[in-house]
Amino acid sequence: MSEPVTAPSEWITLPDVSEKLGVSISKVHQMIREGALLAVRRDGIRLVPAELVANPTVLKHLPGVLTLLHDAGYNDEEALEWLYTPDEGLGNAATALGGHQAREVKRRAQALGF
Repeated sequence: MSEPVTAPSEWITLPDVSEKLGVSISKVHQMIREGALLAVRRDGIRLVPAELVANPTVLKHLPGVLTLLHDAGYNDEEALEWLYTPDEGLGNAATALGGHQAREVKRRAQALGF
């Protein structure tokens, strides 16, 4: 039996991401299109998990992990689920990306492609 998926502690809107990162809303949309940032629709609004936007930047390893997940066939909803499913030793990948376990998260995401 798999672990239950935890939800992001907070969601932020794309205009809020734009403000937090100090970039235009067009740049935020570009980041999402290019896979550097993850956004999903909730009640018709595109939202980003707040944990993925650390201070005035996107988490350093997030774009690489999203690329690995998309290359393994994951869509954005599945990538979100993978990031927030508890994993032994990590807690969940989304919060681990912001700390010293980021390389382990990337390794585990890379293993999905095999």
